[in-house]
Formats: sequence, C-alpha cells, structure tokens
Amino acid sequence: MNVEEFLEAAKAAIEDAVEYQENAASKRVISDVQPGYLSSLMPTSAPVDPEPFSAIRADFHANIMPGMTHWHSPRFMAFFSCHGEYPTIIAEIYSNFLNGAYFNWISSPAATELEVIVLDWLAQELNLPECFKSTGSTRGGGVLHGSASEAVLTVMAAARDKYVAARTKHLPDGLDKEDEIWRVRSKMVVLGSTGTHSSTQKAANILGLRFEAIRAYEEDSFSLQGRHLATKLEQLEARGLEPFFLTATMGTTDFCVIDDFEGIADVLKRRLARGRYPDIWVHVDAALAGSALMLPEYKHNTRAFHNFSSFNFNPQKWLLTGYDCSATFVRSREDLINTLSIKPAYLRNRPSDDDTTEYRDWQIALGKRFRSLKLWFVLRSYGISGLQAHVRSGISMAESLERKLRTRPDLFTVFTPARFALVTLRVVGRDADEMNARTQRVYDRILDEGEYYLTSTVVEGKSVIRVTLGVKSVREGHVEGVFGVLVREAEKECCEKIDTFSCIARAPEREGRL
Repeated sequence: MNVEEFLEAAKAAIEDAVEYQENAASKRVISDVQPGYLSSLMPTSAPVDPEPFSAIRADFHANIMPGMTHWHSPRFMAFFSCHGEYPTIIAEIYSNFLNGAYFNWISSPAATELEVIVLDWLAQELNLPECFKSTGSTRGGGVLHGSASEAVLTVMAAARDKYVAARTKHLPDGLDKEDEIWRVRSKMVVLGSTGTHSSTQKAANILGLRFEAIRAYEEDSFSLQGRHLATKLEQLEARGLEPFFLTATMGTTDFCVIDDFEGIADVLKRRLARGRYPDIWVHVDAALAGSALMLPEYKHNTRAFHNFSSFNFNPQKWLLTGYDCSATFVRSREDLINTLSIKPAYLRNRPSDDDTTEYRDWQIALGKRFRSLKLWFVLRSYGISGLQAHVRSGISMAESLERKLRTRPDLFTVFTPARFALVTLRVVGRDADEMNARTQRVYDRILDEGEYYLTSTVVEGKSVIRVTLGVKSVREGHVEGVFGVLVREAEKECCEKIDTFSCIARAPEREGRL
C-alpha cells in the first residue's frame, strides 16, 4: 500500500467508523451467526499475491460485520459497557502510526511520562489517597494494564513475594531458607468473596496458590462484611494456613455491590495489633464502578483506601476509553519492581539506571502499548464534567428502569436495586422453583429474539436477569423499550395459569401504569 492508497483507504475507514458509530442502534444487537460460520467464507490459506484494499473492505463488510455483536448499541445491556467514542478512535490512529513497544523510558519518553501524568490526574479525580500517586509519600503510582484480570495477577505476584520475604527474612541465604520459602508458599491463601470476580481465583491458579471464597450473604446485600472476613481468617489460621491476599470489590459483577471497606480495614488493623504479621495485601477491584468515584456523591467510598495496597478500575468500561485500558494504582512501586524487575544488559542505559519510571517493571509483559494517549484524548475531549455527566446518565437510566419494574409487582420482583448502571430482577412465581423457571424462560426468549442483549446470573440458587445501562447512547426511550419487552415476555409466563379474560381485563390498567 503506497501513500495514495493509504489516504484513500483511511478516508473510507473513517467513513465506515462514522457510519457505524451513528447507526449502531439500528443493527440487531446480537450477532445471529452460528459457530464456525466464518471458516466457510474464508479461503483455506493466506493469499500469495497482494490484494487491493477495496477487496479487503468488501470482505470486511460481507463476512466480518455479520459476526459482530454491537457493544456500541444502546440496546446492548449485557455484562458491563465497554466501548470507545470518537476521541478514542482518533487516539488509536496516532498510537498505531507511532507504534512502539515502550518498555522503558528511553524507548519513548513521552509514552512513559504521559502515563504517569494522566494516572495522577485520575488518582486525584477519583479521590484516591495520596499514597497511590507518583508524588505520594510511599512512592506509589499508577500503571495501565490490559485488563483488571492482568492487574490482579500482577499485584498478587507482588503480594506473594512480599509476604514470603517478610516471613523468611530472619534466615540466612541457603538451602534452609529455600526450603522454608517453599513451605510458606504451600500454606499461603488468596481470599475473595462469593461475589468476587473470577479473575482473582484464576490469578491464584496461575500462581499455584490456594483460593478460598468468603460467603457474601443476601441479608448483607451480597456485600463482603468485615465480621465474615474475621471468621474466615480464624478458620484458616486454625488449619495452619496463611492468608496473605484479599480482593475487596467496589461494584461486584453480579449486582454491583460495594464490599464493607471500613469493616475489612478494622479487622486487619486488629489482626496486626495482635501481632499477626505480615499484613494481608488488600486489592480493591473497582473495574466498572470505580468510574463513579468521579462524582462527589460517591467519593466517600474511598475513606478506607489508605489502608489498602492496590486499586484497579477500567476506563475502558465506563469512561469511554475503549478496550484495552485498565488503570492500576499501588501504594508502593517497590513491591511490583521487586517481583517483576529483570535488567539484562540490552535494557540497561543511563536514564534507566537513574530514578526514572520503568513500566516494564510494573507489569508481566516487557513491551506495552501507548494506552495513555487515548486516555489523555478522552480526558481532554470530554473534560471531567462531561465524563461525570455520562456516568450520571447511566445511573439515572438504571434508576428509571427500577421504578418501572416496581410498577408491575404482578410480574417482577426487583432482586437488587439500581446500583451504578445495573439493576437486576426476577419474574414472580408461586415458589422459588417457578420463579427460577419463569425468569430463565423470559431471559432465553429475549436473548433468542436479539432486539436487546441482557445477561443472567445464578446466585444462591436464584436465577436473575441483569440489565446494565452504561452505554453512552442509552436514552429513556431505550429504557422504556427494554421494559416493554420484559413485560411482554413476563406476561406470557404469568398469564398462562389464569384465564384469558382476566388477563385481558388487566391490560389497560397495566398500560396506564407505564
């Protein structure tokens, strides 16, 4: 591709991007292709000779687009929102034409320094304690990872090594110390709640560590409470095990619940006061809900964070930054560096030997993408006020759906109220089994239809439908639309056991309550 061909192709690609962004709402949100559809449309080997962009573009539209689920659609109400806007697209163009690995400062000083700066901006806007800033008293700071899963694996590895070092520091180097290190590691336990994201258990599996889940109870709104943590710690220690890491969550995947941060901090303070050392590393997973810390009404949630070791949230989810961009903050950068720093001769240089930030020592991979560029573009293009308005809109849409659901107690029970941009519900029934069956059938029919994309979950044997409303283009009309679909499908379930006349007779009353 020469420069003239590139300019023509780039213009066409931008036009395609605009068409998609502006018309995603008109597309069927869920792809209706079958598994393996693409192999029948593709040749069995790569082309020997070059092909023109026009042919590649035509195949993109004909073969690739039908297999895409449209995360930008306002009718995408599954999982959590994860989409980028125009500033992200532009930033990715710049990032891709620069295209480096950026593993240390000298490989592109701007890539390193911009990441430090924008993460300090975010730490300030999220009301994080000063220890999580690059200028903080504990020499902490932020780093952009590819995902919250990568983040928890990275900090867990650092926590493991920090704990083992503290437990064996009294021993001289040698075989006895090595044996003790492996004995301690065999006893170490990673903790989460039954609402903790699966990435914590996956990280423990990768690192060869035990994982134990602490039950989060429905009467506590499925929030991990300090008293239940205390009980679990006592049980584990009675078995001779050594808990060293806990993931606490701001915005659990199932219900967007916030764990009892202050209660957790109090339990660990009392534990230290009794001489239980080393301390437990607490990692706060705020993948989605962390974005809400930009709002004054949510900033109080960080009051206990100065007691914790790391914090992660995903601008790629609710801050319009596009995948991938996951922000991790640590109290002490040395904890990461001690685990992840390896300096072969080919990576050594004078700036790197000085006190520069070397992000290769803060992550698993050597190289890294220029993720901070799109975050910088987004922060400047929307401003804090624009991002606050976007987050508030998602919260407002979820609250609107909750109000609508509560007008139909004959059809729905709100299982968990609107939290952040999520509300969950169950279809009513005579008993728990009937509620489960009806809820699942309603969900399955909506999924098969493909007009709206919702997700479901099962917690303590209860089937639940999740509706998340964080996509930027969601408006009240889309909330009314998904409510109408839920009503239509729930009425099929709830009216089949009563006579047709009484079902029809209630219809005008129901419509009036919408």
